[in-house]
Amino acid sequence: MTIIRFCLFALGLILAGAEIAQGHFLFIRLKAPAEGGRFAEVYFSDRADAGDPKFVGKIAHAKLWMQARPGVFEALTVHTSADRLRALVPASGAVSVIGECTYGVLARPKKTPFLLRYYPKAISGDAAEMAKLQARPKTPFEIQVRPKGDALEFVALRHGKPVPKAEFIGITTDLKDHQFRADASGRAAWKPASSGYFAVYTSQTLKEVGVHNGQKYEEIREFATVSFAWPLQTQQPDTAAVRMFQEAMAARASWNKFPGFAAEVRAYADGRVWKSALTVSAKGNVDMEREDEVVAPWVREQMESMVLHRVSRPQSKPPVLRFADDEIDHPLGRLVIFQGGKFASSYRVKDRQIMVVNRLLGKTNMTITVLDNDLNADKKFLPRTYTVQYWDGKTGGLKRVETIQNRWTRLGSWDLPAQITVVTSASDGQGVKTMTLSKHRVLK
Repeated sequence: MTIIRFCLFALGLILAGAEIAQGHFLFIRLKAPAEGGRFAEVYFSDRADAGDPKFVGKIAHAKLWMQARPGVFEALTVHTSADRLRALVPASGAVSVIGECTYGVLARPKKTPFLLRYYPKAISGDAAEMAKLQARPKTPFEIQVRPKGDALEFVALRHGKPVPKAEFIGITTDLKDHQFRADASGRAAWKPASSGYFAVYTSQTLKEVGVHNGQKYEEIREFATVSFAWPLQTQQPDTAAVRMFQEAMAARASWNKFPGFAAEVRAYADGRVWKSALTVSAKGNVDMEREDEVVAPWVREQMESMVLHRVSRPQSKPPVLRFADDEIDHPLGRLVIFQGGKFASSYRVKDRQIMVVNRLLGKTNMTITVLDNDLNADKKFLPRTYTVQYWDGKTGGLKRVETIQNRWTRLGSWDLPAQITVVTSASDGQGVKTMTLSKHRVLK
């Protein structure tokens, strides 16, 4: 049973008798930068990493607001998927996301009918930046979190005012719930015993009578939650993540002591056919005997990119990497985050292979997904088939997809390109470009 599943089970007991599945609860999780960007995901489920498709329709009207600058709340565009809600958030920096969702009136025979409301929240970022973020004035019930020494301070706010003696429940990494209470001023301190992902929640019952969507209720039951990773932001590398990444890098086929090569190339680009002699120098310079304005620039771009990825270069210093989450069963491998750098890079690594590369480039986010690799004569991996997705950095919408096939030929101790095919699919149609290289020879 996962941490959050345990939390949801406890909340399910509180809601015993309600017309929802026991253990289901609404919460937000701020994901690490990954495929398509970084997202806040809203689940109504008994699991922290997957929603329940049966209830997505019940929460599709939920609203989310993001605070990336102190006191500035931006309404997020919420997308409904098969089992969850998703909203794009910035890839870096401190951020909090808070939501509101009125689930509806729940009533059973001989039970008090009540209106159920959720106020989920998630926070992420450096402690100093987190301390500057504010409560949302228009949210009726919210948990405010601020760093306090080496712990966290929690305050339950009702219409912006602290709730004295509020009771909180935090779920720890050892699957035990930790109950703590606010003082007379409404403040409570708690420090998770170890690193991991946590949820803290509080609840209240309001003796208010009313009608919602034609259904009468006699009281309102509200739940406020906040989810976060502890420590709030880790700067130190994870040795296991670094080792996994370095093993995958070492398992990639590379051009050691690359002398350069020459070949004949025949290319096809959306109806245009082009032929030329081609030379790639040891430094990666690409020269072609014959130029044109359409096909030759594409051939040059492809060859320069290949040299960039294949030529062996010593690392100046070990990478600073950490695991982004505790999901070990993802089909494409563990997600690792590169700390620092300008691209907010993340990778998925599995079986000594880098299966996914994510680059967050500002206006555009890019994801490379490996579908198949070849194993060369040195038992090193060469890319055979992969896709590249380009996403809008502001909306998260998919802009275009490229499907790439590589074929190789062995010459000496180097695996040289024999064929490259790129199929591009976008809203304006599909395009195909391919090149075939022959008569390879290594340069002296």
